[in-house]
Amino acid sequence: MNKIDRALHEINELDYLAKRDQWINRLHPLVKFVVTFFYLLFVVSFNRYDLLGLFSMFLYPFVLFELTDLSFSKALRYLKLPMVFVVCISIWNPFFETAPYFVTNHFTVNYGVISMLGLICKGLFTLLAVFLLIATTSIEDICHSLSLLHVPHILTTLLLLIYRYIRVLLEEVSRTLNAYALRAPLQKGIHWKSWGSLVGQLLLRSIDRANEIYQSMCLRGFEGNFPANSIEKPQKKDWLYLFLWLLFLLIFRIFPVFSILGTLFTVGG
Repeated sequence: MNKIDRALHEINELDYLAKRDQWINRLHPLVKFVVTFFYLLFVVSFNRYDLLGLFSMFLYPFVLFELTDLSFSKALRYLKLPMVFVVCISIWNPFFETAPYFVTNHFTVNYGVISMLGLICKGLFTLLAVFLLIATTSIEDICHSLSLLHVPHILTTLLLLIYRYIRVLLEEVSRTLNAYALRAPLQKGIHWKSWGSLVGQLLLRSIDRANEIYQSMCLRGFEGNFPANSIEKPQKKDWLYLFLWLLFLLIFRIFPVFSILGTLFTVGG
């Protein structure tokens, strides 16, 4: 399986996960979106040297992975590319922040190492939260939640179309590459002389496919805005889910819970 087919498979797999009949999938999408938004807000608000407080935010994705049958290792596989980007950015911090943070056994840890770990943790936690939202909520429901928050329809429609047209573009790229491989079976990769013609053909095929899809949408009554899904109003279980998670996030953001527990255990011992 090449990279394009693997990307298509991952998109289809995320759509399948979002449409399963699980308890978290049945929660109101607006509630899940609000919880995810506040979680991201609280995670990025931590001081870059407050690793202990930041580690407490890992409880949110940890609990959800435990309560659902989503695979943590599979989530890391989906997020490996953005995590490589985060690591490449944060790895330079130790070279710029050289002031010592603490010294133990003649081993010095500077502020740059702490801020590097903090940035990596923030990137990992936020990406896991977004993955949990996408893997439990369809793109249509996410756009519907944004419309309930009075986000302009042009933005929600654009987001939905971009997500859907990514698959169309990848399918055309896969067909083009497979056709080229069949015509040049002994050649590794694409010859540089063929790059221009292949890109041009891909652009023309994508435009034709997009026009066909747009005409089909117009025949079905599309007038620039997608009709809102028939989603019921949030129920008691949805409000309870929202209240419990917001309460948890507020407590662990305002109070150094791990430090307090460590002090209590130390005094008790």
